[in-house]
Amino acid sequence: MTDDLFRADAYLRQCEARIVRIDDAGIVLDRTVFYPLGGGQAGDSGVLVLADGRELAIADSRKAKDAEGKPTEEILHLPLTDAAAQAEMLAALKPGDAVTARIDWERRHKLMRFHTATHLLCHLVPQPVNGCSITPEYARLDFHMTDPLDKEALTAGLAQLVGAAHPLVVGAITDAELDANPALVKSMSVQPPRGTGTVRTIRIGRDEQIDFQPCGGTHVANTSEIGAVVVTKIEKKSANSRRVVLGWAA
Repeated sequence: MTDDLFRADAYLRQCEARIVRIDDAGIVLDRTVFYPLGGGQAGDSGVLVLADGRELAIADSRKAKDAEGKPTEEILHLPLTDAAAQAEMLAALKPGDAVTARIDWERRHKLMRFHTATHLLCHLVPQPVNGCSITPEYARLDFHMTDPLDKEALTAGLAQLVGAAHPLVVGAITDAELDANPALVKSMSVQPPRGTGTVRTIRIGRDEQIDFQPCGGTHVANTSEIGAVVVTKIEKKSANSRRVVLGWAA
């Protein structure tokens, strides 16, 4: 398995690593700061810095899959191969080689800010979520509900929660605790990762609990770091689904 350092510290921008495997699917490292596509959040991009200082561009990060197509605990780094220099670097790499894995921090930080903002949105709209997408330029949540939503009211609510500077704490609960409290899982389409006996959680708020739910994504440490986000669109996707789209304020 790949040691996913971003789980413990989302602010790590780079790490030293060694190549475990290279194949047509991508590059597997023994440890990484790259978050793989999952839970609605886009995968990280960045570079692998080789021993001679050259940089191999990484376009995306994904979970590796086994022979049955099921995700494994390995993380694939997908290199760009559209240039001769990229292809040459890739061909020279081999298992055991040391590299520095470095993410595109500006892009990642936008993902962290938007992901945290979606947790605030779950507080403002306490309904089950049946769809999610988090990109550097927008984020959206699909809520399982029939009542209308007010764009201006949600934008104002987000601004209040961001301005209140609520801290965010990463924690964990046991599988048994989660089984005893199934309502903690707010997503209908994505289940929290299991298999280790504990489930990673995100708690927002110190004196007042704003949000608490299982989540494997990357987030900022305080809501004030989100900055100015606005609700750009509310759509009726079906009779029982309302989509809320977030964007950066102009």
